[in-house]
Amino acid sequence: MSSLVDAVLTSDNLPAHNSSDGATPKSRQDRSRRRSSARPMGPPSESAAGPLSDADGFADDEVVGVRGNLKNKSRNPMDRDVPRVVDAVGETVRRNFVDFLATYIEEPSSSGAPVSSGMSSSDKYYINQIHGLRAYNLSTLYVDYQHLLSFQNGNLAEAIVAGYYRFLPFLTRGLHDLIAKHEPRYFKEHRQPTGSSTQTSSTASNVATGSDSQGDKTTNQQTDKLFTLAFYNLPLVSRIRHLRTTAIGQLLSISGTVTRTSEVRPELSLATFTCEACRTAVLDVEQTFRYTEPTQCPNLTCGNRQGWRLDIRHSTFVDWQKVRIQENSSEIPTGSMPRTMDVILRGEIVDRAKAGEKCVFTGALIVVPDVSQLGLPGVRPEATRDNRNAPRGGDAGGAGVTGLKSLGVRDLTYRLAFLACMVTPDTSTPGSAAAQQLSGQSNNLLASLNQTAPPDPHDAGDHAQEAFLASLTQSEIDELKRMVHSDHIYSRLVNSLAPMVYGHEIVKKGLLLQLMGGVSKVTPEGMQLRGDLNICIVGDPSTSKSQFLKYICSFLPRAVYTSGKASSAAGLTAAVVKDEETGEFTIEAGALMLADNGICAIDEFDKMDIADQVAIHEAMEQQTISIAKAGIQATLNARTSILAAANPVGGRYNRKATLRTNINMSAPIMSRFDLFFVILDECNEAVDRHLAEHIVSIHALRDEAVKPEFSTEQLQRYIRFARTFKPEFTPEAKALLVEKYKELRADDAQGGIGRNSYRITVRQLESMIRLSEAIAKANCVEDVSPAFVREAYNLLRQSIISVEKDDVEVDSEDEDEQVGEVRRRRRGGDDDGDAAMGGTPEADDEGHSRAATAGTKTKITHDQYKAILNQLVRRVNEDELRDGDGVEQQELLMWYMERNEAQFADEEEGERELELVRKVLKRLVKENVLMQIRGEGLADAEGGEMETERVLYVLHPNCALEEM
Repeated sequence: MSSLVDAVLTSDNLPAHNSSDGATPKSRQDRSRRRSSARPMGPPSESAAGPLSDADGFADDEVVGVRGNLKNKSRNPMDRDVPRVVDAVGETVRRNFVDFLATYIEEPSSSGAPVSSGMSSSDKYYINQIHGLRAYNLSTLYVDYQHLLSFQNGNLAEAIVAGYYRFLPFLTRGLHDLIAKHEPRYFKEHRQPTGSSTQTSSTASNVATGSDSQGDKTTNQQTDKLFTLAFYNLPLVSRIRHLRTTAIGQLLSISGTVTRTSEVRPELSLATFTCEACRTAVLDVEQTFRYTEPTQCPNLTCGNRQGWRLDIRHSTFVDWQKVRIQENSSEIPTGSMPRTMDVILRGEIVDRAKAGEKCVFTGALIVVPDVSQLGLPGVRPEATRDNRNAPRGGDAGGAGVTGLKSLGVRDLTYRLAFLACMVTPDTSTPGSAAAQQLSGQSNNLLASLNQTAPPDPHDAGDHAQEAFLASLTQSEIDELKRMVHSDHIYSRLVNSLAPMVYGHEIVKKGLLLQLMGGVSKVTPEGMQLRGDLNICIVGDPSTSKSQFLKYICSFLPRAVYTSGKASSAAGLTAAVVKDEETGEFTIEAGALMLADNGICAIDEFDKMDIADQVAIHEAMEQQTISIAKAGIQATLNARTSILAAANPVGGRYNRKATLRTNINMSAPIMSRFDLFFVILDECNEAVDRHLAEHIVSIHALRDEAVKPEFSTEQLQRYIRFARTFKPEFTPEAKALLVEKYKELRADDAQGGIGRNSYRITVRQLESMIRLSEAIAKANCVEDVSPAFVREAYNLLRQSIISVEKDDVEVDSEDEDEQVGEVRRRRRGGDDDGDAAMGGTPEADDEGHSRAATAGTKTKITHDQYKAILNQLVRRVNEDELRDGDGVEQQELLMWYMERNEAQFADEEEGERELELVRKVLKRLVKENVLMQIRGEGLADAEGGEMETERVLYVLHPNCALEEM
């Protein structure tokens, strides 16, 4: 009786077999394992070993058996073998996919450089790539969707897109078949416990014998590779906002900007459990988005459902990373908040998306539990198994699963997530279709994936150039060669940059050099010397400052646009926030971190608060951001160039004030900018007419109005290639660099109160070095020649706007003196009697005429005044040093006229100049530069007038010669 009860109790889950049914113990054990699972069927799993499976090929994959318990069990009369349901459509898709991978031939026109000698010389694209997996020790096969479309009129491609999540296990099995056929040793070394290849055992045994057939089996299975597929180049790239539940499980691409990345963690993919009761091992339990334990122990005498211990040593782990992406700024509708979505990355594509990058993710839309909703206070309904009245065995009885009624349709604890199989950089400009631009040879596809990655400062230039060229097609390489070897490429690149903005060639030169950048260096002590250029554009309103910033942000794949008043210090550098899922404090990247190895454009820079400006001091020179908040001490990289635009104080630029007075910026932050460009809105009839024609034609003809020589894609390719160069200075260029720096310092010798708009420091010397290197990069050469140094010097000189001084009034000071002299003479005439009275009308006329001439003030420019001053002071100083005496006025005037005789056209002009120099001499005496020594003390009162005309000039004791 007891045996009959046992048979009834166990018949629902595990059939009992007697030993006379002719089946081997292993096959009986496999059937019992297949029927032991009472969990609901999910999508078809690659872990379920089918009739074509070679999972039996490994001796250590056998389940620890039932240890002879079947012999004593009576067979259940209701038990019969149920045939496994085979997905016929899935098998057809698998066979067709294998045919596609095995037969697709790469077109010669689209291939790049010849296949390297280390690879197979086959023309089959994906077979070459499979050989490349072994050569590069990789596990992901990259499939171009455009290739799929050309196979069988696109039927296979449509099937994979429509049922990607359903067919993925079948596609992976097909990949295993091919790897086992073409690379059996590599396949065996990284054994696939879930491999379903029909050829694994046979092919491997035929190709290699003895110990080589199995390869070196790894003891720790979590280090093994899981071979996966990645699709790219889908024709349609969806927006995050347009994703709906109808797209769940389909293959699609979405585009977005990465805002936050998690750390890379190990995810349990295939788990091996050990039963706590009888120590039976249950192998390869597939984990689907949650920790999944076996339903029941396969040992017939145990029946354990709850006591499991994970065997980490024999489980398989894969890399896992969660990335949060946000809608691209150009796709957000007016008045809407940007939508976000979590993307799950696995395997080799982790760490391929960095915060701040625009990326295209290809994969499937899935539904996951919303952990943040589950964490809210309140009782959540959940389904539980009622085991209170279960018998001791635990395999039957009880009320089953309860609580299903309270789990209604109103339970909004799920959300959409994206399971990505591929990440590619999005190099499109805002408003245009997303561009992945993946091309290249089959064996160098990884070079294509990383072609927008920044060059490593420690990497050799030749290696970086080879890696970049390997990612291009042959036609792109030929086009690049033509550009590099053509004449005047530097000026032609400048003309192709920002074609919609009229003029401003100097600013465009600076922007081109900022895109190129200098060479980053590391000293032996580990000190970083930045190679990025910082540029500030200052100008009147409506001089297209913001257009330059917007253009650079659309041109560069990694650029961030912010506005000064709307940005805080934490928003620019980094903020410490609490993670909604773990509750820990994490660092959220600010604009400067998001623009790492790119450009951060800050508009309205002058309107930033001083405290916020101070926050970017460290990022601009040391290129790091240091944080000490909420228990987090970190130094983060911010290797970014800063492009700032500022309006002058009061709206218009005042040429008579210094640059610092105009833009209200602190001296430390001004010295950190390599170039300042001052754009003035000046009235010029010819320029105004051409500018108006340009703007009207753009409004009328749109894109046809401007036809630059090089397209945006050509410019981007050229700049990426040019950035791989690391030019070095020639000895002549070094010497010239020192000379030019001495010239700049000599101009600035007046202590910052002279003509220069800001002080020249050692940072300006480093700026010249960076600019020279950037010009050499733009010309794609390895050496920095003196010509490049001169060009950098000229750029720096043009950016140091000379402060315009007011015109100097050389006789305005004498007006009161002359009028006073006339009055004194008139008073003196009253005392002298008739003779003076007789001369009063003439004296009055003379006095009035002098006062009248004094009323018409003579003005000369500040430059002219300085030139005369320098010549006169130098002559007086030389005479004083030689003789100890001063210079007579007449002698000094004659020396000046003879020295500048060639500049006078006629005698009249010479007389005017002579009168001007006399007035300048008087002003120099007033300003305590020279001192007059008259002959009054040497003569009698009668000869006073005659002696007065003999005037000696000596240097004033307070005159600072070094400032002259």
